[in-house]
Amino acid sequence: MKKGSIVEGIEIVDIGAKGKVIGKKDGQTFLTSGAVPGDVVTIQIKKSKKNYKEGFLKHIEKPSADRVNPVCEHFEYCGGCSWQNLDYKKQIELKERGAVQQMKRIGGIEEPNLIPILGSSETFHYRNKMEFTFVSERYLTPEELSSPEIKKTPALGFHVPGRFDWVLHVNNCHLQNDVHNAIRNFIYDEALKAEISFYHPRNQDGIMRNVVLRNNRQGEWMVLMIIKERTPETDALCQKMVDRFPEIQSFWIIVNNKVNDSFSDCPAELFHGEPHIIERFHRPDDQGSVDYIIGPKSFFQTNSNQAEKLYEIVYHWAGIQATDTVYDLYTGAGTIALFVAKLAKKVVGIEYVPEAIEDAFKNAQLNGISNCSFYAGDMKDVLTPAFIEENGQPDLLITDPPRAGMHSDVIDRILEAAPKRIVYVSCDPSTQARDIALMKHKYRLVQMQPVDMFPHTSHVENVALLELIEVGDL
Repeated sequence: MKKGSIVEGIEIVDIGAKGKVIGKKDGQTFLTSGAVPGDVVTIQIKKSKKNYKEGFLKHIEKPSADRVNPVCEHFEYCGGCSWQNLDYKKQIELKERGAVQQMKRIGGIEEPNLIPILGSSETFHYRNKMEFTFVSERYLTPEELSSPEIKKTPALGFHVPGRFDWVLHVNNCHLQNDVHNAIRNFIYDEALKAEISFYHPRNQDGIMRNVVLRNNRQGEWMVLMIIKERTPETDALCQKMVDRFPEIQSFWIIVNNKVNDSFSDCPAELFHGEPHIIERFHRPDDQGSVDYIIGPKSFFQTNSNQAEKLYEIVYHWAGIQATDTVYDLYTGAGTIALFVAKLAKKVVGIEYVPEAIEDAFKNAQLNGISNCSFYAGDMKDVLTPAFIEENGQPDLLITDPPRAGMHSDVIDRILEAAPKRIVYVSCDPSTQARDIALMKHKYRLVQMQPVDMFPHTSHVENVALLELIEVGDL
């Protein structure tokens, strides 16, 4: 099968990585996007490898019984909700199965003790943060390109997958609550009326670059307006937004005149209101609540309702005693550390982003929690034998690393410290399984539970509880 070949009658049998699906025909394996398990499809080959062929979806010959009509008008080209055409019950079934398969195949654990996946009660309007990009010439769909009367007007929306310079204009997104659509569309319309130029990523000119919208469950909003330069016109636009939307409790202006869109290293100036908004999570068993400060550059889980439930799982599984020393690796703004601190004698949080550690200290002070200490630095450099000697041997270790998982040096330090229990929270079950495989000679997997934080996407969190194997049990 050469590039460009058309192949019919491929049955989609499973999900693959990065939102792709796996098809089979005549013993051969095919990868494509846009189809769902149960579909029979035609694809056009774009890549031919020894073990598989990958192609563009050309036609759905027979739709799956699990296929549904997408709610969003932008579904076909946005790429954000790649599973919106799949029934939600099937989505979580596939996510659960995928997490188990990874633990078996990569972790080498034949019978993981699975607690059924925790699905999301909200499959739309569940995010508390969205980022949109301004561009001077919007992406045109193939249908639009065939109509010469349709022009490349300015856009405010999402990058088309795989392209830094193509932005799909968004009229209505269903991932954050409806206030964000009103705010975003207001910004777009008013910027056009004021004739403020939109950024051109190739020419690197234009003023309007990005806007980030954040909200808490109390209905308070934060806006980050990212521009190339500040002008009287941009200030007037920001003031119009503040006047129009009383829900905006915090408004920041960030000037980014770099080539790329990253603004984490750019100074932020408070334009209006408070410097932060606050999200509140309730501990289980009537054990009070924890307030978290969310600043302009704070990391916070983007699905608040599911994050609260995920933390409850950690809270119960940890089995913390009043005499325990707890280590919380990759602590971020101390969210999990502070959530469980009431149970422990002492909690030690480590995070490589200094700004996140600053937020962790602020959160501890806000909640009157005095038994937490936080340290900033690369995990493999901070978590040394000397550090453990100074801060005490951990009875429990909680780890919530980035998608790449834990560095092998970190795993070595954990094995040396030998905490009685480990609660491993992961946003990538494959790297989690890899790390657990490196520890299974010393730890046994007690149980695992996937948690769906991102409906309509292929992503899933997985929580695993590990217990130290006693010498007599070897």
